[in-house]
Amino acid sequence: MVRADSPIFFLNNSTQKGKTPVHKLMFIFAFAVATLFACKEEVKKTETPAPKALPPPPPPAAAKAEPVIGEYTLTFFQSPSLESFIQEGAKLPEELVNLGRMLYYEARLSRAHDISCNTCHELANFGVDGKALSAGHKGQLGDRSSPTVYNSSIQFVQFWDGRAKTVEEQALGPITNPVEMAMPEDGKLVIATLASMPEYVEAFKKAFPGEANPISMDNVGKAIGAFERRLITPTRFHKFLAGDQTALTEEEQRGLETFHQVGCTSCHGGPGVGGTSFQKLGALKPWPELHDKGLGAITQKEEDDYKFKAPILLNIAKTAPYGHDGKMATLEEAVRMMAEYQLDKKVTEEEVKYIVSFLNALTGEIPTDFIKMPQLPKSTAKTPKPSKK
Repeated sequence: MVRADSPIFFLNNSTQKGKTPVHKLMFIFAFAVATLFACKEEVKKTETPAPKALPPPPPPAAAKAEPVIGEYTLTFFQSPSLESFIQEGAKLPEELVNLGRMLYYEARLSRAHDISCNTCHELANFGVDGKALSAGHKGQLGDRSSPTVYNSSIQFVQFWDGRAKTVEEQALGPITNPVEMAMPEDGKLVIATLASMPEYVEAFKKAFPGEANPISMDNVGKAIGAFERRLITPTRFHKFLAGDQTALTEEEQRGLETFHQVGCTSCHGGPGVGGTSFQKLGALKPWPELHDKGLGAITQKEEDDYKFKAPILLNIAKTAPYGHDGKMATLEEAVRMMAEYQLDKKVTEEEVKYIVSFLNALTGEIPTDFIKMPQLPKSTAKTPKPSKK
């Protein structure tokens, strides 16, 4: 029903009478417009406000890089520290070390006066002569390769077969070995030679004060051993062990981890990366053309046959050729053969590359000033003459 006050009623009433005044039509139009705007305002008031736009999600976090070195890899090398051996050497008396340096270069400790410790263990060449087998008295060849003298004092035994326990004991071996320096085993000719030169007499008195007869074979070994205990060459690897993460390149670190994962740390651990155990050569696969019984020749026990001291690997990149017989010419060949015959593994070219990269990081610095050849005493009329016998 149309209300009486509605514009529609008004229009209908007017239409019925046949009259529609203009001002009434304008009134109706204005009313309609006002009603329309009122409706729009009401809609605005009741509309739900649009939700605010959410901020863009943060970029995904970069994937965490996998560590190059495994959690337990470094534990194979950390105890004892190389620094502890350096400190032990530093405590030795200078008079003793200086005498040992003289004796190390002294060729008159050999029967023909032509071979010294430095002949086969050249200090300026990382402690080796670079030959598979070294020549001794009258050109005779030994049956084993001469290992480096650097860092030898940190090994648990000396020689490939471990027949000497210390560097002091080892130092005497070549002097009386008939194939090497060939002095008589009783040591009398050695003592007579040294006692014939006043400078040595005085040097022994200073190095062994209070001894009635300081020139003795035992003291020769002690002096040379003291000198060798100072021949320790820290490397970048030891800086890495001490916490310097920049000491090794990423490739060298990968090489270290590969060295461990392949199984090399089962024989080569400790501060010298080896020199801590005997290992059977050809442990998992017979070593080709192996006749040297190694430790077994010393103990006469079958279970020790073909066992050799696992050598230290410090400066290994500078001490080719490799192995007890010097038959492995390169590091790459040595890595492949050790993996195959000791671990029964065929290493890939990439694994060899990484391991060799790590082994190169084991090179230290030669202590150039410390190893300079000292001026040696001149022979006297009492000095025994050289002999080729």
